[in-house]
Amino acid sequence: MEFKLPDIGEGIHEGEIVKWLVQEGDTIKENDPLVEVMTDKATVEIPSPQSGKIKKIHFKEGDVVEVDSVIVTFEGGVERQEKKVEPSQPVKPSPGHAALARDDKKNDKSAHVLATPAVRKLAKDLNVSLTSIKSTGSQNNVTAEDVKKAVGLGSSTHKGERFEALAIPKIGEEKRIPLKGIRKSIAHHLQMSKYYAPHFTHVEEVDVTELVKLRESHKKAFEKKGVKLTYLAYILKALIPSLKEFPYLNASLDETTQEIVFKKYFHVGVATDTPDGLVVPVVKDVDKKSLEEIAKEIVRLAEAVRANKAKPEELKNSSFTVTSIGSIGGLFATPILNYPNVAILAINKIHERPVVRNGKVVVRHMMYLAITLDHRVVDGAVAARFLNHFVKTLESPKTIK
Repeated sequence: MEFKLPDIGEGIHEGEIVKWLVQEGDTIKENDPLVEVMTDKATVEIPSPQSGKIKKIHFKEGDVVEVDSVIVTFEGGVERQEKKVEPSQPVKPSPGHAALARDDKKNDKSAHVLATPAVRKLAKDLNVSLTSIKSTGSQNNVTAEDVKKAVGLGSSTHKGERFEALAIPKIGEEKRIPLKGIRKSIAHHLQMSKYYAPHFTHVEEVDVTELVKLRESHKKAFEKKGVKLTYLAYILKALIPSLKEFPYLNASLDETTQEIVFKKYFHVGVATDTPDGLVVPVVKDVDKKSLEEIAKEIVRLAEAVRANKAKPEELKNSSFTVTSIGSIGGLFATPILNYPNVAILAINKIHERPVVRNGKVVVRHMMYLAITLDHRVVDGAVAARFLNHFVKTLESPKTIK
């Protein structure tokens, strides 16, 4: 049996082999840990698809592997892994490489280009035709790097690309470390986000004095249940009425079909600081969860990504993103979109400061909210109305249900 690197997350086309948990000749059981793979989302542990003896490991630690590439061969056994190539796509196998497919659809010129299903998906995501790309693969196939170079997201320094790589000269004593793993993937993902989505940021302030009081009144009861109650749990719960009122913020843009896709689910990504970089686990179905369930899920997911134990399905399919830097400080930030989401909300530090209420100066707990949006889908007026609606909910927190 040949085991291929599976699809390990939304928009992920490759992963870096961090650590092999087996050796050639080892006998393992189905679902035993096989390998740790680092993507732009997190480091995930991939289990063995079957019991058996490891005959050959095709990649070494540190290698970057495309989805659908054969990574392990088992002795004997029956192949269980599902093939992602459609029946109409004849497969031309290549030892140690992903299967390359040609599709004979008459009306699709790109179908006659040799490329893996993962590369085809990448080209589709980046809205580039395979027929316009110069192939550099060993079998004259188009690779993921070829696609990235075609839109200026690769590492090539050829002139004429949209993004030309800049070499930094060495001056005096310097320490250099490779840009790789999650950090490299984050750099690529954010560059793609800024390139495709015209960003703008709208900032508003909110009086969270009543929210501070409400949280204090709930904390002890939650602690007795073993639940850490953060402001973030209230934020996620409070978002739902505003997202329902302004559905353009809970959407994405399908660039291939030129359609705005409104999400009928509310899966909120929570940007989480980890030693490897910023990872975005997703709290699914926030509208259907209680405050206690949301609080538990936020903590569980944060612990999972920091321990590199998050499951692939916990890192994809967000419809909206929240990033919180309140525990660190600062007034407000201008976050970059978690593409393809069209909105990301930054929650900032709560400050006690004097404000005017009913003609009098009083001390209140104040916080800035900053929301960055994709201007192709959301206009400034809509952003302002959304934040106004959200602010009213936060300032009357007892209405959060």
